[in-house]
Amino acid sequence: MAGRPREFDRNQALRRALDLFWQRGYEGVSMADLVQTLGLASARIYAAFGSKEALFREAVELYDREEGGFGDRALREEPSVLRAFERMLEEAIELYARVGRPNGCFVVSAATNCTTENESVRRLLEGYRSRRTASLVECLNEAIKAGRLQPEADAQMLGDYYATVLHGLSVQARDGVSSERLRATLPLLMLPLQPYVP
Repeated sequence: MAGRPREFDRNQALRRALDLFWQRGYEGVSMADLVQTLGLASARIYAAFGSKEALFREAVELYDREEGGFGDRALREEPSVLRAFERMLEEAIELYARVGRPNGCFVVSAATNCTTENESVRRLLEGYRSRRTASLVECLNEAIKAGRLQPEADAQMLGDYYATVLHGLSVQARDGVSSERLRATLPLLMLPLQPYVP
């Protein structure tokens, strides 16, 4: 009688898939790569996750809940808007430039260009990045309404600026720029916000 298939930890498999997608991008990961990295037959991967794209979408959700949620946590938890944005950048640098793990931001690195058959993946990540920018703008608008930023502050412009900064930090870290070098830029990166803090 054939033995039962070895049980596997679905969450651990998802985490391994996330790291693989983070390192190589969506299109750079084949089903053979997933089989090798997860240590599971392709049939079991399909049974557990449905498809490569469905697995990738779960990986994006996991990233958003855990590592990638640093920005939302900083904006929610810090009473000072200046400190919230500074903490967001500090934690971005810490995450993006970690030693021994994939570098950069997962959703910035995973798919900036896709073949036409993977357009849905490109749209998924574009939507994630757009929502992140919108959350920065919303935080700044709320700070203006609450009197924590001066009314002449342009929330849209500042939100776009900090989204651009986050993407730039991701690319720099991906290219091997150290966390020490990236942290050295923080005083300059905070300058656009400082004049509007009462």
